[in-house]
Amino acid sequence: MLMPLMPMWPKLKTIAHTLLYDGAIVGDNQRGKPLKADRWASVSVPALVMDGEKSPKWMHRGNRSLASALPNARCQTLQGQTHMLKPKAHAPVLVEFFNN
Repeated sequence: MLMPLMPMWPKLKTIAHTLLYDGAIVGDNQRGKPLKADRWASVSVPALVMDGEKSPKWMHRGNRSLASALPNARCQTLQGQTHMLKPKAHAPVLVEFFNN
């Protein structure tokens, strides 16, 4: 396994205990099944769903699906970014989102 050789490995290890919760939350949603609109219909807060232009296509599809299922959401793709969004790229988008 190459993951332990990657520079981000120490950070990933610190959050490893949360993966169980991640799996419980996303459940079947990561298996390509359509999102159930009734599950998300009660979310009333504004939501911003972001991805990077260079992220895998399945991530784009998942983000679009989530943004469509949330009643008050918008989806934004950040140009030139991957799945690992750089703070300088997404900070201005977050500031604009929270200021409106």
